[in-house]
Amino acid sequence: MIGAEAFLAEHGVAIPADGPDSARHARADRRSADDNVLSDRPVSVGRSVSTGRRGFAEPLTCVDSDKRGRAARPSVGDGADGPDLDACREAALRLLDAAPRASGALRTRLLDKGYADGIVDEVIERLTRVQLLDDEAYARSAVRYCAGRMMGRRGTVMELVRKGVSRSMAERVCAEAESNGVFEESAWELGRSVARKTRGLEPQTRKRRFWGAGGRKGHNPETLRAVAAELFT
Repeated sequence: MIGAEAFLAEHGVAIPADGPDSARHARADRRSADDNVLSDRPVSVGRSVSTGRRGFAEPLTCVDSDKRGRAARPSVGDGADGPDLDACREAALRLLDAAPRASGALRTRLLDKGYADGIVDEVIERLTRVQLLDDEAYARSAVRYCAGRMMGRRGTVMELVRKGVSRSMAERVCAEAESNGVFEESAWELGRSVARKTRGLEPQTRKRRFWGAGGRKGHNPETLRAVAAELFT
């Protein structure tokens, strides 16, 4: 059986001598060891992982999240020249991903975001060149949508212009649709819808409601007159 003193000596541990000086040195050694341990321990805020108790630690210097974001990602509006071309193009692509748009509507949105006129025009020209923007295809799709809502030519032209299609293109596409009977069919569909909803009412009341609906949807009066004569007399 090895003794305690022999064990400590074998492992290189000094055996303190008795007396106050040795005790004082031992306490100093323990404090030094504790300081070394604390200095190696990472600074933490909150609860201790090992004990679960809230402890004391040096305060951390916090960086405001907004400032950190601004430092990592400069604003597209920074700089003397304003927003750059790449940022404007990315903004345009995000808008087109969200919903189809005519070039006029896209231009308005980009200008509202603070991009310069020249940069916006260049981005729109490039997107049109690679067919990511196609006002005519958008206008034809919008005509089909308006016809599905039982709208007439006048109402459809107004809707296309409101959506950013040029008036000349809106007039041309709607004239083509009218020549194919699109708006006449939508007028008849509107008449049948009003007739179903007003069944049992006085003929004049039914006709008045049909005329009101047809006017709001922008139908040709001649077409409305023909439909009314057939369905409400």
